[in-house]
Amino acid sequence: MEKRDTKLTKRQYITLGSMLFGLFFGAGNLIFPIHLGQLAGGNWVPATVGFLLSAVLLPLLAILAISMTESDLMFHLARPVGHGFALFFLIATHASLGLLIATPRTATVAFEMAVQPFIAQADIRWWLLGFSALYFAAAYFFSRKPSKMTDYVGKILNPLLLLLLSSAFIAAFVIKGDGGTLLHATHATAAGSNLTNGFLQGYNTMDALAGLGFGVTIVTALGFFGVNQPLQRSKDVAKVGVLAMGLEAIIYALLIALGVLSLNFTKLSANGGPAFTSIMTHYTGLIGTGLLAAMTLLACLTSAIGLVTSLSQDLGHRFPKVGFKRFLPLTCTGSFIIANFGLNDIITLSTPVLMLLYPLAIVLIPLGILHPFIGKNPIIYKTTVFMTLIPAILDALHSLYTAFPALSLLKGIDAFASTYIPLFNISMDFVPFMLIGLIGGTLIAKLSGRPLRDQAYEAFGSED
Repeated sequence: MEKRDTKLTKRQYITLGSMLFGLFFGAGNLIFPIHLGQLAGGNWVPATVGFLLSAVLLPLLAILAISMTESDLMFHLARPVGHGFALFFLIATHASLGLLIATPRTATVAFEMAVQPFIAQADIRWWLLGFSALYFAAAYFFSRKPSKMTDYVGKILNPLLLLLLSSAFIAAFVIKGDGGTLLHATHATAAGSNLTNGFLQGYNTMDALAGLGFGVTIVTALGFFGVNQPLQRSKDVAKVGVLAMGLEAIIYALLIALGVLSLNFTKLSANGGPAFTSIMTHYTGLIGTGLLAAMTLLACLTSAIGLVTSLSQDLGHRFPKVGFKRFLPLTCTGSFIIANFGLNDIITLSTPVLMLLYPLAIVLIPLGILHPFIGKNPIIYKTTVFMTLIPAILDALHSLYTAFPALSLLKGIDAFASTYIPLFNISMDFVPFMLIGLIGGTLIAKLSGRPLRDQAYEAFGSED
């Protein structure tokens, strides 16, 4: 396609913003904010701030990093660290998003909230099998033509989702008028720092990881509108991102508030799904159950479409002999198989993976944002990422030990890290390591005598 300067209309900005919001807003985006509200109780304000930092700000910065580095896929963003690391990060992140966690979770959340309340407990396995088969068949159908995603998600599915969400909020905050009671919430809260807890709960949405994949998707969509010049593309990505993530931030805050209010009439739930069902039943009765089913199905399906598309696009670019058209059915089939393990098992096994990948994603995002100053300097990238890798591995082992305390080998590692690694006990130990790596890498690069943004580095960073 010939590059030309094309300016988007307001309608196109809104359509693209709607598409991006629809891609992000899926399974975890519905249930985890409500669960956080229940955990935080009276301290919901700092918990909300922490959640918005990791679930809104980081994804926005992720798509900006992809655009600013002119990366055609996630692999190119991580390439300055080394070919092996970039390939590992691409496969591990997309395996988590597209196969092992996020995409299968969209199906299980949709099933648990939209179908399970209406069927007998003994029949759940068979119903899940049939539902997930139809669900991923629909995801495959809508994902076959990425050029049509703007129409499918931005113009059709997402407006319906927003309409249904609005009806829930109007019932709770306007018709019932329970919003005023938030200021007087004094329920018991989760132990520890609620700001930190909110930040870590935001990991569960997986949106910072998804942002690295959706960044490619939104850049591709801009290309279909004729926006190809790097500077204009970065500006448009920023505008579309702020529109989508700003709307998401508002909805997150309202969902967290619903979680706090739910403690007045229901108990703390395991994952937020049952709580959401209780909330809709309390505020809207039987009609609310139907609304919740439709809302959940739309939210999860739009997110699944984005996830399987971004995975298949990225892997298709990386392995062109296989290509997008072959990766897409493989992705949908693999997600279908994993989905049938059930929601609780998927959430339990996802935590160690997220604790490993999230710090690595978090460190790549600011390195991408700093592209105008450091380019793709391999010294800075390698030093910063490998310093961050140390606490990321320790946090993953800690989560694994928490889930499986019988693994005695991990007990000693956990005790050592708790004693000697700063901020390990609140899972924020990657922050000092990241800063040390960034500052140290910059000093080493400076002492090398070469400019931080060297053209040779730029060429190196784009190599396959």
